[in-house]
Amino acid sequence: MATPAVMLQGTGSNVGKSLIVAGLCRLFARRGLTVRPFKAQNMSNNAAAVAGGEIGRAQALQARAARAEPTVHMNPVLLKPESDRGAQLIVQGRRHGHLDARDFTGRRKALMPFVLGSFAKVCEGADLVIVEGAGSPAEINLRAGDIANMGFATEAGVPVVLVGDIDRGGVIASLVGTHAVLDEADRAMVRGFLVNKFRGDPALFAAGMTAIAERTGWQPLGLLPWLPEASRLPAEDALDLTGTGRKPGDTFIVAAPVLPRIANFDDLDPLRLEEGVSLVLVPPGRPIPSDADLIVLPGSKATIADLAHLRDEGWDIDILAHVRRGRPVVGLCGGYQMLGRTIADPEGIEGAAGIVPGLGLLDIDTILTGDKAVQPVEAVHAGTGYAVTAYEIHLGRSEGPDCVRAPFRVAGEREGAMSPDGLVMGTYLHGMFAADDFRRAFLAQASGGTFRASLAYERSIEEALDRLAAHVGRHMDVDALLAIAKERGGGQARDL
Repeated sequence: MATPAVMLQGTGSNVGKSLIVAGLCRLFARRGLTVRPFKAQNMSNNAAAVAGGEIGRAQALQARAARAEPTVHMNPVLLKPESDRGAQLIVQGRRHGHLDARDFTGRRKALMPFVLGSFAKVCEGADLVIVEGAGSPAEINLRAGDIANMGFATEAGVPVVLVGDIDRGGVIASLVGTHAVLDEADRAMVRGFLVNKFRGDPALFAAGMTAIAERTGWQPLGLLPWLPEASRLPAEDALDLTGTGRKPGDTFIVAAPVLPRIANFDDLDPLRLEEGVSLVLVPPGRPIPSDADLIVLPGSKATIADLAHLRDEGWDIDILAHVRRGRPVVGLCGGYQMLGRTIADPEGIEGAAGIVPGLGLLDIDTILTGDKAVQPVEAVHAGTGYAVTAYEIHLGRSEGPDCVRAPFRVAGEREGAMSPDGLVMGTYLHGMFAADDFRRAFLAQASGGTFRASLAYERSIEEALDRLAAHVGRHMDVDALLAIAKERGGGQARDL
Protein backbone atom coordinates (compact mmCIF):
# COMPACT_ATOMS: atom_id res chain seq x y z
CA MET A 1 0.00 0.00 0.00
CA ALA A 2 1.47 3.36 -1.07
CA THR A 3 2.06 5.97 1.62
CA PRO A 4 -0.40 8.88 1.37
CA ALA A 5 1.35 11.95 -0.03
CA VAL A 6 0.55 15.32 -1.53
CA MET A 7 2.81 17.72 -3.42
CA LEU A 8 2.70 21.51 -3.17
CA GLN A 9 3.90 23.13 -6.37
CA GLY A 10 3.99 26.87 -7.05
CA THR A 11 3.11 29.22 -9.86
CA GLY A 12 6.64 30.56 -9.38
CA SER A 13 9.51 30.74 -6.94
CA ASN A 14 9.04 32.37 -3.54
CA VAL A 15 5.27 31.89 -3.39
CA GLY A 16 5.56 30.50 0.14
CA LYS A 17 5.58 26.73 -0.49
CA SER A 18 8.38 26.01 2.01
CA LEU A 19 6.62 27.64 4.96
CA ILE A 20 3.22 26.18 4.07
CA VAL A 21 4.81 22.72 4.04
CA ALA A 22 6.45 23.48 7.40
CA GLY A 23 3.10 24.61 8.81
CA LEU A 24 1.35 21.48 7.55
CA CYS A 25 4.09 19.26 8.96
CA ARG A 26 3.68 20.80 12.41
CA LEU A 27 -0.13 20.73 12.18
CA PHE A 28 -0.32 17.03 11.29
CA ALA A 29 2.41 16.15 13.79
CA ARG A 30 0.35 17.80 16.51
CA ARG A 31 -2.59 15.63 15.41
CA GLY A 32 -0.49 12.56 16.08
CA LEU A 33 0.48 11.61 12.54
CA THR A 34 3.97 10.49 11.57
CA VAL A 35 4.56 13.09 8.86
CA ARG A 36 7.68 13.63 6.75
CA PRO A 37 8.75 16.41 4.35
CA PHE A 38 10.36 15.79 0.96
CA LYS A 39 11.79 17.96 -1.81
CA ALA A 40 13.33 16.18 -4.78
CA GLN A 41 15.49 19.06 -5.95
CA ASN A 42 16.43 22.28 -4.22
CA MET A 43 18.68 25.16 -5.25
CA SER A 44 20.07 27.06 -2.30
CA ASN A 45 23.32 27.98 -0.60
CA ASN A 46 21.53 27.79 2.73
CA ALA A 47 22.19 24.21 3.77
CA ALA A 48 21.98 22.12 6.92
CA ALA A 49 24.38 19.38 8.01
CA VAL A 50 22.59 16.16 8.95
CA ALA A 51 23.72 12.59 9.49
CA GLY A 52 25.29 11.49 6.23
CA GLY A 53 25.66 14.86 4.53
CA GLU A 54 23.77 18.07 3.77
CA ILE A 55 20.28 19.12 2.67
CA GLY A 56 18.50 22.40 2.04
CA ARG A 57 17.88 24.44 5.17
CA ALA A 58 14.15 24.58 4.36
CA GLN A 59 13.88 20.79 4.52
CA ALA A 60 15.70 20.73 7.86
CA LEU A 61 13.17 23.26 9.18
CA GLN A 62 10.29 21.19 7.80
CA ALA A 63 11.69 18.09 9.51
CA ARG A 64 11.86 20.02 12.74
CA ALA A 65 8.25 21.10 12.23
CA ALA A 66 7.32 17.43 11.72
CA ARG A 67 9.25 16.53 14.89
CA ALA A 68 11.34 14.18 12.76
CA GLU A 69 15.06 13.60 12.49
CA PRO A 70 16.26 15.23 9.24
CA THR A 71 17.90 12.88 6.73
CA VAL A 72 19.70 13.28 3.42
CA HIS A 73 16.75 11.54 1.74
CA MET A 74 14.42 14.45 2.47
CA ASN A 75 16.27 16.49 -0.19
CA PRO A 76 18.20 14.08 -2.43
CA VAL A 77 19.34 16.64 -5.02
CA LEU A 78 20.72 19.98 -3.85
CA LEU A 79 22.25 22.54 -6.20
CA LYS A 80 24.49 25.12 -4.53
CA PRO A 81 25.17 28.01 -6.95
CA GLU A 82 28.84 28.92 -7.32
CA SER A 83 28.34 31.35 -10.23
CA ASP A 84 25.56 32.55 -12.52
CA ARG A 85 26.03 29.47 -14.70
CA GLY A 86 27.23 26.71 -12.43
CA ALA A 87 26.57 24.99 -9.15
CA GLN A 88 27.95 22.37 -6.85
CA LEU A 89 25.88 19.19 -7.14
CA ILE A 90 24.92 17.40 -3.91
CA VAL A 91 23.29 13.97 -4.30
CA GLN A 92 21.87 12.26 -1.22
CA GLY A 93 23.96 14.52 0.99
CA ARG A 94 27.33 14.12 -0.75
CA ARG A 95 29.23 16.34 -3.17
CA HIS A 96 29.19 15.08 -6.77
CA GLY A 97 31.33 17.79 -8.32
CA HIS A 98 30.45 20.91 -10.30
CA LEU A 99 27.55 21.16 -12.73
CA ASP A 100 27.16 23.74 -15.50
CA ALA A 101 23.61 25.00 -16.04
CA ARG A 102 23.67 23.81 -19.64
CA ASP A 103 24.67 20.29 -18.59
CA PHE A 104 22.01 19.91 -15.92
CA THR A 105 19.13 19.47 -18.37
CA GLY A 106 20.83 16.44 -19.84
CA ARG A 107 21.87 14.96 -16.48
CA ARG A 108 18.53 15.23 -14.69
CA LYS A 109 17.23 11.94 -16.06
CA ALA A 110 20.12 10.10 -14.43
CA LEU A 111 19.18 11.65 -11.07
CA MET A 112 15.59 10.38 -11.04
CA PRO A 113 16.50 6.93 -9.59
CA PHE A 114 18.21 8.68 -6.65
CA VAL A 115 15.13 10.85 -6.17
CA LEU A 116 12.68 7.95 -6.25
CA GLY A 117 14.92 5.86 -4.00
CA SER A 118 15.08 8.63 -1.42
CA PHE A 119 11.33 9.19 -1.62
CA ALA A 120 10.78 5.51 -0.88
CA LYS A 121 13.05 5.84 2.17
CA VAL A 122 11.12 8.87 3.43
CA CYS A 123 7.83 7.02 3.00
CA GLU A 124 8.95 4.12 5.19
CA GLY A 125 7.01 4.21 8.43
CA ALA A 126 5.26 7.50 7.60
CA ASP A 127 1.52 8.14 7.77
CA LEU A 128 1.85 11.11 5.42
CA VAL A 129 4.52 12.70 3.24
CA ILE A 130 4.23 16.35 2.19
CA VAL A 131 6.28 17.10 -0.91
CA GLU A 132 7.49 20.53 -2.02
CA GLY A 133 8.10 21.36 -5.66
CA ALA A 134 10.70 23.79 -7.01
CA GLY A 135 10.14 26.82 -9.20
CA SER A 136 7.02 26.25 -11.29
CA PRO A 137 5.53 23.49 -13.46
CA ALA A 138 4.54 26.27 -15.86
CA GLU A 139 8.17 26.32 -17.05
CA ILE A 140 7.24 23.78 -19.70
CA ASN A 141 10.53 24.35 -21.52
CA LEU A 142 12.10 22.42 -18.61
CA ARG A 143 9.51 19.61 -18.53
CA ALA A 144 11.59 16.99 -20.36
CA GLY A 145 13.62 15.12 -17.75
CA ASP A 146 12.07 17.12 -14.89
CA ILE A 147 12.68 15.71 -11.41
CA ALA A 148 11.43 18.65 -9.32
CA ASN A 149 7.77 19.12 -10.25
CA MET A 150 5.47 17.20 -12.60
CA GLY A 151 8.22 14.80 -13.62
CA PHE A 152 8.45 13.59 -10.04
CA ALA A 153 4.68 13.79 -9.39
CA THR A 154 3.83 11.57 -12.34
CA GLU A 155 6.64 9.07 -11.65
CA ALA A 156 5.73 8.74 -7.97
CA GLY A 157 1.97 9.10 -8.44
CA VAL A 158 1.68 12.01 -6.03
CA PRO A 159 -1.33 14.34 -6.46
CA VAL A 160 -0.57 18.06 -6.66
CA VAL A 161 -1.89 21.24 -5.07
CA LEU A 162 -0.84 24.48 -6.79
CA VAL A 163 0.10 27.54 -4.71
CA GLY A 164 -0.20 31.12 -6.01
CA ASP A 165 1.11 34.33 -4.44
CA ILE A 166 -1.41 37.18 -4.46
CA ASP A 167 1.04 39.65 -2.87
CA ARG A 168 3.03 40.00 -6.10
CA GLY A 169 -0.12 40.53 -8.19
CA GLY A 170 -1.66 38.58 -11.06
CA VAL A 171 -2.52 35.50 -9.03
CA ILE A 172 -5.61 34.65 -11.12
CA ALA A 173 -3.56 34.82 -14.31
CA SER A 174 -0.73 32.77 -12.80
CA LEU A 175 -3.01 29.95 -11.64
CA VAL A 176 -5.28 29.89 -14.69
CA GLY A 177 -2.25 30.38 -16.93
CA THR A 178 -0.50 27.38 -15.39
CA HIS A 179 -3.61 25.32 -16.08
CA ALA A 180 -3.52 26.49 -19.69
CA VAL A 181 0.12 25.60 -20.43
CA LEU A 182 0.24 22.19 -18.71
CA ASP A 183 -0.32 19.20 -20.94
CA GLU A 184 -3.36 17.05 -20.26
CA ALA A 185 -1.54 14.39 -18.23
CA ASP A 186 0.17 16.92 -15.97
CA ARG A 187 -3.00 18.95 -15.58
CA ALA A 188 -4.79 15.84 -14.37
CA MET A 189 -2.30 15.54 -11.49
CA VAL A 190 -3.51 18.84 -9.96
CA ARG A 191 -6.38 18.43 -7.50
CA GLY A 192 -6.64 21.86 -5.92
CA PHE A 193 -5.12 25.29 -5.38
CA LEU A 194 -4.16 27.70 -2.61
CA VAL A 195 -3.77 31.47 -2.69
CA ASN A 196 -1.09 32.70 -0.29
CA LYS A 197 0.01 36.02 1.27
CA PHE A 198 -3.37 37.78 1.13
CA ARG A 199 -3.71 41.19 2.81
CA GLY A 200 -7.06 42.72 3.68
CA ASP A 201 -10.65 41.44 3.84
CA PRO A 202 -10.86 37.88 2.44
CA ALA A 203 -14.43 38.54 1.28
CA LEU A 204 -13.01 40.89 -1.35
CA PHE A 205 -11.35 37.96 -3.11
CA ALA A 206 -14.20 35.45 -2.88
CA ALA A 207 -15.12 36.08 -6.50
CA GLY A 208 -11.48 35.60 -7.46
CA MET A 209 -11.37 32.16 -5.84
CA THR A 210 -14.57 31.23 -7.69
CA ALA A 211 -13.17 32.47 -10.99
CA ILE A 212 -10.04 30.34 -10.62
CA ALA A 213 -12.06 27.25 -9.69
CA GLU A 214 -14.43 27.71 -12.63
CA ARG A 215 -11.63 28.17 -15.17
CA THR A 216 -9.49 25.29 -13.91
CA GLY A 217 -11.85 22.78 -12.35
CA TRP A 218 -9.51 22.65 -9.36
CA GLN A 219 -10.77 22.60 -5.79
CA PRO A 220 -10.12 25.80 -3.80
CA LEU A 221 -8.37 24.76 -0.58
CA GLY A 222 -7.76 28.09 1.08
CA LEU A 223 -6.93 31.77 1.04
CA LEU A 224 -4.00 32.23 3.43
CA PRO A 225 -3.50 35.72 4.91
CA TRP A 226 -0.10 37.31 5.22
CA LEU A 227 1.61 36.07 8.40
CA PRO A 228 4.22 38.56 9.72
CA GLU A 229 5.47 36.03 12.27
CA ALA A 230 6.76 33.85 9.42
CA SER A 231 9.73 36.20 9.14
CA ARG A 232 11.00 34.80 12.44
CA LEU A 233 11.72 31.47 10.75
CA PRO A 234 14.93 30.84 8.77
CA ALA A 235 14.66 32.07 5.18
CA GLU A 236 15.76 29.95 2.22
CA ASP A 237 16.86 32.83 0.03
CA ALA A 238 18.96 35.80 1.17
CA LEU A 239 16.55 38.06 -0.72
CA ASP A 240 13.76 36.81 1.57
CA LEU A 241 15.36 38.25 4.70
CA THR A 242 13.08 40.76 6.36
CA GLY A 243 13.35 42.75 9.53
CA THR A 244 16.90 43.83 8.68
CA GLY A 245 18.11 47.39 9.01
CA ARG A 246 18.16 49.94 11.77
CA LYS A 247 15.30 49.85 14.23
CA PRO A 248 14.45 52.81 16.47
CA GLY A 249 15.79 52.42 19.97
CA ASP A 250 18.25 49.64 19.19
CA THR A 251 21.55 50.04 20.98
CA PHE A 252 23.77 47.47 19.23
CA ILE A 253 24.46 47.56 15.47
CA VAL A 254 25.62 44.45 13.58
CA ALA A 255 26.67 44.92 9.95
CA ALA A 256 27.04 42.09 7.44
CA PRO A 257 28.04 42.70 3.81
CA VAL A 258 25.80 40.88 1.31
CA LEU A 259 28.19 38.85 -0.82
CA PRO A 260 27.08 37.57 -4.25
CA ARG A 261 27.36 33.92 -3.12
CA ILE A 262 26.42 34.40 0.52
CA ALA A 263 25.80 31.03 2.17
CA ASN A 264 24.22 29.82 5.39
CA PHE A 265 23.03 33.32 6.15
CA ASP A 266 20.62 31.94 8.73
CA ASP A 267 23.67 32.18 11.01
CA LEU A 268 22.56 35.80 11.37
CA ASP A 269 18.98 35.05 12.42
CA PRO A 270 19.56 34.98 16.19
CA LEU A 271 21.21 38.41 15.93
CA ARG A 272 18.39 39.71 13.73
CA LEU A 273 15.76 38.58 16.21
CA GLU A 274 17.54 39.73 19.36
CA GLU A 275 15.72 42.60 21.07
CA GLY A 276 17.87 45.73 20.94
CA VAL A 277 20.01 44.57 18.00
CA SER A 278 19.80 46.05 14.52
CA LEU A 279 21.14 43.75 11.82
CA VAL A 280 22.17 45.83 8.82
CA LEU A 281 22.67 43.80 5.63
CA VAL A 282 24.93 46.00 3.55
CA PRO A 283 24.06 45.83 -0.18
CA PRO A 284 26.46 46.52 -3.04
CA GLY A 285 27.13 50.20 -3.52
CA ARG A 286 26.83 51.05 0.17
CA PRO A 287 29.64 51.37 2.72
CA ILE A 288 29.68 49.34 5.90
CA PRO A 289 28.29 51.72 8.56
CA SER A 290 31.09 53.39 10.49
CA ASP A 291 29.09 53.20 13.72
CA ALA A 292 28.62 49.42 13.56
CA ASP A 293 29.45 47.72 16.86
CA LEU A 294 30.18 44.39 15.18
CA ILE A 295 30.93 43.26 11.62
CA VAL A 296 30.10 39.69 10.64
CA LEU A 297 31.55 38.26 7.44
CA PRO A 298 29.11 35.47 6.54
CA GLY A 299 29.74 32.23 4.73
CA SER A 300 30.33 32.10 0.99
CA LYS A 301 29.93 29.45 -1.70
CA ALA A 302 32.73 31.08 -3.74
CA THR A 303 35.21 32.51 -1.25
CA ILE A 304 37.83 33.84 -3.65
CA ALA A 305 35.30 35.47 -5.99
CA ASP A 306 33.39 36.98 -3.08
CA LEU A 307 36.62 38.30 -1.57
CA ALA A 308 37.36 40.06 -4.88
CA HIS A 309 33.83 41.51 -4.80
CA LEU A 310 34.34 42.66 -1.22
CA ARG A 311 37.44 44.57 -2.33
CA ASP A 312 35.69 46.01 -5.38
CA GLU A 313 33.04 47.44 -3.04
CA GLY A 314 35.68 49.00 -0.80
CA TRP A 315 34.44 46.95 2.13
CA ASP A 316 37.98 45.83 2.95
CA ILE A 317 38.82 49.46 3.76
CA ASP A 318 35.70 49.72 5.94
CA ILE A 319 36.60 46.52 7.82
CA LEU A 320 40.18 47.61 8.48
CA ALA A 321 38.96 50.99 9.73
CA HIS A 322 36.45 49.24 11.99
CA VAL A 323 39.23 47.19 13.60
CA ARG A 324 41.42 50.29 14.03
CA ARG A 325 38.55 51.82 16.00
CA GLY A 326 38.84 48.87 18.39
CA ARG A 327 35.63 47.11 17.32
CA PRO A 328 35.24 43.36 16.73
CA VAL A 329 34.94 41.36 13.52
CA VAL A 330 33.73 37.77 13.20
CA GLY A 331 34.26 35.62 10.12
CA LEU A 332 32.10 32.55 9.57
CA CYS A 333 33.34 29.75 7.31
CA GLY A 334 34.16 31.51 4.01
CA GLY A 335 34.27 34.79 5.93
CA TYR A 336 36.81 33.18 8.27
CA GLN A 337 38.98 32.24 5.30
CA MET A 338 38.84 35.82 3.98
CA LEU A 339 40.23 37.18 7.26
CA GLY A 340 43.53 35.33 6.89
CA ARG A 341 46.77 36.11 5.07
CA THR A 342 46.23 33.97 1.99
CA ILE A 343 43.73 31.63 0.32
CA ALA A 344 45.27 29.01 -1.96
CA ASP A 345 43.29 27.01 -4.51
CA PRO A 346 45.91 24.62 -5.95
CA GLU A 347 43.30 22.30 -7.53
CA GLY A 348 41.26 25.07 -9.16
CA ILE A 349 38.15 24.14 -7.18
CA GLU A 350 36.70 27.67 -7.35
CA GLY A 351 38.17 28.59 -10.75
CA ALA A 352 41.70 29.11 -11.96
CA ALA A 353 44.31 27.54 -9.69
CA GLY A 354 46.30 30.05 -7.69
CA ILE A 355 46.71 31.95 -4.46
CA VAL A 356 45.18 35.27 -3.40
CA PRO A 357 45.89 37.57 -0.45
CA GLY A 358 43.30 37.72 2.30
CA LEU A 359 42.46 40.67 4.52
CA GLY A 360 45.41 39.90 6.81
CA LEU A 361 43.46 40.31 10.03
CA LEU A 362 44.18 36.78 11.20
CA ASP A 363 47.59 35.11 11.08
CA ILE A 364 46.36 32.03 9.22
CA ASP A 365 46.56 30.58 5.71
CA THR A 366 43.82 28.61 3.99
CA ILE A 367 44.19 25.85 1.41
CA LEU A 368 41.06 24.82 -0.50
CA THR A 369 40.90 21.08 -1.06
CA GLY A 370 38.41 18.72 -2.64
CA ASP A 371 37.57 17.03 0.65
CA LYS A 372 34.39 18.55 2.06
CA ALA A 373 33.68 18.62 5.79
CA VAL A 374 29.96 18.17 6.46
CA GLN A 375 29.00 17.28 10.01
CA PRO A 376 27.01 18.34 13.05
CA VAL A 377 29.32 19.16 15.97
CA GLU A 378 29.16 19.77 19.69
CA ALA A 379 31.59 22.52 20.65
CA VAL A 380 32.66 24.35 23.80
CA HIS A 381 33.46 28.06 23.83
CA ALA A 382 36.99 28.37 25.18
CA GLY A 383 36.38 31.70 26.91
CA THR A 384 33.27 30.80 28.88
CA GLY A 385 32.91 27.03 28.80
CA TYR A 386 29.43 27.34 27.31
CA ALA A 387 28.25 24.49 25.09
CA VAL A 388 27.47 25.26 21.44
CA THR A 389 25.58 22.95 19.11
CA ALA A 390 26.72 23.77 15.58
CA TYR A 391 27.65 22.25 12.22
CA GLU A 392 30.40 22.42 9.61
CA ILE A 393 29.97 22.63 5.82
CA HIS A 394 33.18 23.71 4.12
CA LEU A 395 35.99 22.96 1.73
CA GLY A 396 39.58 23.50 2.81
CA ARG A 397 41.54 23.91 6.01
CA SER A 398 42.97 26.95 7.80
CA GLU A 399 46.16 26.91 9.87
CA GLY A 400 48.48 29.43 11.47
CA PRO A 401 49.72 31.02 14.72
CA ASP A 402 46.35 32.59 15.56
CA CYS A 403 44.80 29.10 15.77
CA VAL A 404 46.56 28.79 19.13
CA ARG A 405 43.91 31.17 20.48
CA ALA A 406 41.07 29.11 18.97
CA PRO A 407 37.69 30.33 20.28
CA PHE A 408 36.20 26.83 20.39
CA ARG A 409 37.06 23.25 21.24
CA VAL A 410 35.52 20.36 19.28
CA ALA A 411 36.21 16.88 20.64
CA GLY A 412 39.10 18.39 22.57
CA GLU A 413 40.70 19.92 19.46
CA ARG A 414 41.12 23.63 18.74
CA GLU A 415 38.64 25.12 16.26
CA GLY A 416 38.95 28.55 14.69
CA ALA A 417 41.38 31.40 15.30
CA MET A 418 41.59 34.72 17.15
CA SER A 419 43.87 37.72 16.86
CA PRO A 420 46.19 38.55 19.79
CA ASP A 421 44.05 41.54 20.82
CA GLY A 422 40.85 39.45 20.68
CA LEU A 423 39.12 41.78 18.21
CA VAL A 424 39.08 39.42 15.21
CA MET A 425 37.64 35.92 15.43
CA GLY A 426 37.10 33.28 12.77
CA THR A 427 35.42 29.88 12.88
CA TYR A 428 34.04 27.15 10.63
CA LEU A 429 31.13 26.60 13.03
CA HIS A 430 27.75 27.51 11.61
CA GLY A 431 24.87 28.08 14.01
CA MET A 432 26.92 29.22 16.99
CA PHE A 433 24.78 32.32 17.61
CA ALA A 434 21.74 30.08 18.16
CA ALA A 435 23.26 29.05 21.51
CA ASP A 436 21.67 31.50 23.96
CA ASP A 437 24.34 31.41 26.67
CA PHE A 438 27.19 31.87 24.20
CA ARG A 439 25.39 34.63 22.28
CA ARG A 440 24.64 36.55 25.48
CA ALA A 441 28.24 36.31 26.64
CA PHE A 442 29.59 37.24 23.20
CA LEU A 443 27.36 40.30 22.80
CA ALA A 444 28.13 41.44 26.33
CA GLN A 445 31.85 41.30 25.59
CA ALA A 446 31.50 42.90 22.14
CA SER A 447 29.56 45.80 23.67
CA GLY A 448 31.96 46.32 26.55
CA GLY A 449 29.36 45.01 28.95
CA THR A 450 26.64 47.50 27.98
CA PHE A 451 24.33 45.14 26.06
CA ARG A 452 22.28 42.38 27.67
CA ALA A 453 20.78 39.81 25.28
CA SER A 454 17.49 38.19 26.23
CA LEU A 455 16.27 36.10 23.26
CA ALA A 456 15.51 32.41 23.82
CA TYR A 457 16.18 31.53 20.19
CA GLU A 458 15.25 27.85 19.97
CA ARG A 459 12.06 28.44 21.93
CA SER A 460 11.16 31.30 19.58
CA ILE A 461 11.47 28.98 16.56
CA GLU A 462 9.19 26.40 18.17
CA GLU A 463 6.63 29.07 19.00
CA ALA A 464 6.76 30.42 15.45
CA LEU A 465 6.18 26.93 14.01
CA ASP A 466 3.20 26.43 16.32
CA ARG A 467 1.73 29.76 15.22
CA LEU A 468 2.32 28.86 11.58
CA ALA A 469 0.52 25.53 12.05
CA ALA A 470 -2.43 27.27 13.70
CA HIS A 471 -2.52 29.84 10.90
CA VAL A 472 -2.59 27.15 8.20
CA GLY A 473 -5.24 25.21 10.10
CA ARG A 474 -7.52 28.24 10.37
CA HIS A 475 -7.36 29.32 6.75
CA MET A 476 -6.95 26.08 4.82
CA ASP A 477 -9.16 23.03 4.32
CA VAL A 478 -6.61 20.59 5.71
CA ASP A 479 -9.09 17.70 5.79
CA ALA A 480 -9.64 18.12 2.05
CA LEU A 481 -5.86 18.19 1.60
CA LEU A 482 -5.55 14.96 3.57
CA ALA A 483 -8.25 13.36 1.42
CA ILE A 484 -6.21 14.31 -1.67
CA ALA A 485 -3.10 12.75 -0.11
CA LYS A 486 -5.04 9.56 0.60
CA GLU A 487 -5.70 9.15 -3.13
CA ARG A 488 -2.12 7.93 -3.46
CA GLY A 489 -2.64 5.55 -0.55
CA GLY A 490 -5.72 4.03 -2.17
CA GLY A 491 -7.90 5.85 0.32
CA GLN A 492 -6.08 4.26 3.25
CA ALA A 493 -4.47 6.35 5.98
CA ARG A 494 -4.59 6.36 9.72
CA ASP A 495 -7.61 8.33 10.88
CA LEU A 496 -6.98 11.75 12.38
